[in-house]
Amino acid sequence: MARQKKEDPPKGSAPWMNTFADLMNLLLCFFVLLFSMSTVDAEKFEMVIASLQSSFSILPSGGASIGDGQMISAGVSQLELLDEYYKKQANSTDTEESEEDIKEAYEQEALDESEKMTEQVEQQAQEEGIQNQVEVDFNAQYVLITLNGALLFDSGSADIREDAYPLVDKISKILSQYDKNMIDIEGHTDNVPIHNQKYEDNDVLSMYRALTVADYIREKTDLDPGLIKSSGRGDYVPVADNSTPEGRAINRRVEVKIYNSYNSPAQGE
Repeated sequence: MARQKKEDPPKGSAPWMNTFADLMNLLLCFFVLLFSMSTVDAEKFEMVIASLQSSFSILPSGGASIGDGQMISAGVSQLELLDEYYKKQANSTDTEESEEDIKEAYEQEALDESEKMTEQVEQQAQEEGIQNQVEVDFNAQYVLITLNGALLFDSGSADIREDAYPLVDKISKILSQYDKNMIDIEGHTDNVPIHNQKYEDNDVLSMYRALTVADYIREKTDLDPGLIKSSGRGDYVPVADNSTPEGRAINRRVEVKIYNSYNSPAQGE
């Protein structure tokens, strides 16, 4: 009896190719989803992962992120920490850029306010006729009014000269317009050592000069005394060369800083 010829197996792809093709399709869909996200949102990202898990069973049961377990049994290692990377992008990069933008906008608004205050102070100084006796400048924190120390005090003294009272009165009038702003008065000296019975060094002298001006302004205005500060800086912050008489004369000064609303304490604090 003749042997029956065995039928040839059906031609086609190996069974594992179907699984591999499915995997590639799923991966393609997954990365297309990631690419389509204009802004990475950690919560939405978790929702996508959960959806893939429930629909295609790529992730192990109970897994909540790509970081759990291994992808199916084809031996393909999962992309570890991929979700962590996108979470960091969502929680740090965008946030840092946003904070930087907010900071720049805040500083610009503060600078604009200081500039406006400076224009007002300069106009008031001109109206009072003291524009040549003061220097006005500003930054993002405050408006700076600089007074020549020689106009206010005798050498080695912290008592305001009698002929300087009108000048300080007009400064007080200008400051009275800023009753909600912090005002800081600083005394500065040159680097020539001083020592007498009342002031042992330049630090003490500068401190008393600032305090004298601050007390005078408190007396002449209705400003909140708590918003007026005074400090002595000695010869530590020169603005000119102390090796020349002209430079030392410039360094002997009193600075009045009017802080803008962005750098002054809120009412009630």
